[in-house]
Amino acid sequence: QQQAVPIVLEGRDVLGLAQTGTGKTAAFVLPILQRLTQGPLRQVRALVVAPTRELAEQIHQTIVDLGKHTTVRSVAIYGGVSKKPQVAALQRGAEIIVACPGRLLDHVGDGNIDLSQLDVLVLDEADMMCDMGFLPDIRRILAHVPVQRQTLFFCATMPDEIRRLSHDILRDPATVQIGVIAPAKTVSHALY
Repeated sequence: QQQAVPIVLEGRDVLGLAQTGTGKTAAFVLPILQRLTQGPLRQVRALVVAPTRELAEQIHQTIVDLGKHTTVRSVAIYGGVSKKPQVAALQRGAEIIVACPGRLLDHVGDGNIDLSQLDVLVLDEADMMCDMGFLPDIRRILAHVPVQRQTLFFCATMPDEIRRLSHDILRDPATVQIGVIAPAKTVSHALY
């Protein structure tokens, strides 16, 4: 947070390399909340894409908690639940959408979400999204967002696909790296 927040507030793109549990969420949520307190309300100005509904809900809850003294609204969008409550929340208006790729594309296709006024795009756990096969969906999402935007790209590892994606979507990014980028402690290695 100490390294990332000032850079995000400057409006620069960020490539954040850090393991889960290092405080990445607040590092992007706090500056986004500050940015969105100025400007138009009830139109989508920030999109956070996450690989799982659990992570999407966790990020959404962090936004609600940190933004409780602001007028900024957030909506969580993910599959495995009815679309109706999500559509109702979107119709009430929100500045931030936290979404899993598949359900986000469903809502965009249905005309429920307009991403044309987006200021900030966050890809959280981008390497996990790649591992889960979401890379084509990410590329489809990119076709719906403005070219002129701030992009914040967070991952724990940098496989080749993620490195290519980061080169494609980030403009002169500042790199923020916390700790050594290595496999998680739950991963073991063996030599045969």
